[in-house]
Amino acid sequence: MIKASVNELALFGGSPIFEEILHVGRPNIGKRQHFLNRINDMLDRRWLTNNGPFVQELEEKLAAYLGVAHCMAICNATVALEIAARALGLTGEVIIPSFTFVASAHALQWQEITPVFCDVDPLTHNIDPKKVESLITPRTSGILGVHVWGRACAIESLDEIAQKHNLKLLFDAAHAFGSTHQGRMIGRFGDAEVFSFHATKFFNSFEGGAITTNNDDLAGKIRRMRNFGFAGLDNVVGIGTNGKMSEVSAAMGLTSFESLNEIIEINYDNYLTYSRELMGIPGLQLVRYVENEKNSYQYIVLEIDENVTAISRDMLVEILHAENIRARRYFYPGCHQMEPYRSNFPNAGDVLPETEKLTLKVLQLPTGTALGEEEINQICALIRFVFINATKIRSELTLGI
Repeated sequence: MIKASVNELALFGGSPIFEEILHVGRPNIGKRQHFLNRINDMLDRRWLTNNGPFVQELEEKLAAYLGVAHCMAICNATVALEIAARALGLTGEVIIPSFTFVASAHALQWQEITPVFCDVDPLTHNIDPKKVESLITPRTSGILGVHVWGRACAIESLDEIAQKHNLKLLFDAAHAFGSTHQGRMIGRFGDAEVFSFHATKFFNSFEGGAITTNNDDLAGKIRRMRNFGFAGLDNVVGIGTNGKMSEVSAAMGLTSFESLNEIIEINYDNYLTYSRELMGIPGLQLVRYVENEKNSYQYIVLEIDENVTAISRDMLVEILHAENIRARRYFYPGCHQMEPYRSNFPNAGDVLPETEKLTLKVLQLPTGTALGEEEINQICALIRFVFINATKIRSELTLGI
């Protein structure tokens, strides 16, 4: 249904377009019977955790898919970041973007490592290597790059800076499973990379994550650290934690892996539909993917330019939510505006102008296997209607406030 008048918008008394709420990050479910068969196998073996056969199989398949020497499955990506940081010996300060999910910063701060926030490139939304070098101090031990929207960081530039200053280079690849950089799978770069397999990711293991590396010694250290520091029976050789992935999560990961290409194809079709239907709307730009690189196309991201249209990003969010479309403001308001960073670095925004702009412009829309072309067409028709009637809608919303 396309709204015929502003008064028909749910926000102003009309009925929502969708009875069921459409969420960003609604989980993709693989072949249910395959998963249930694995659960029965797990229960028959009575091997529920502690490096079980499903975890080992998942690690082997992911390492082969990514073309990396080592893949260590972890209970979740935040713990994976913490283990990777500790295994790499990060201390003092680590340079990271503020335009990322707060777990990137928390994983460092939790270990009393200070995240030093760097601005981003407004075109890529990734950490700007031109801004990194000026932030390096005698306390800097590493750089944490984030592949936002699954689009690779400026890997070579960051690597050059890291080598020049003898810094560790870690990548948060939470968005980037299935993505490539210059034809090579992400997961093979830097000293290590960390993936998320959270339920909201296109490839999920309920909860889960992984660390990948080509460094044999680092891989051994990570394997020990995720299991309390054990190196064999009754032999603890260093500090560790409980970062193990359970068998049930690995079973879900293997089931998701079977449907990987199918899910990516659906996401790609959804991306093409959004691209077609939202084309040519003044003040609205869809974040594009490089067609000669692989991507999961999990993120349908809009930039709203309030200098061109009377509708702000937050107004559009309010309208979409009223219509049961749970769009999200990513990464609002930026890590530097969250605690404890807001108190620790009250003036951080002064050196993060592009980050500050992006946090007010970016909006993520629903996609995935739970969404069909008809629903996407309705979402896009609504957005187009809102922008065509932007001045009247803004006036109505302002009066309502």
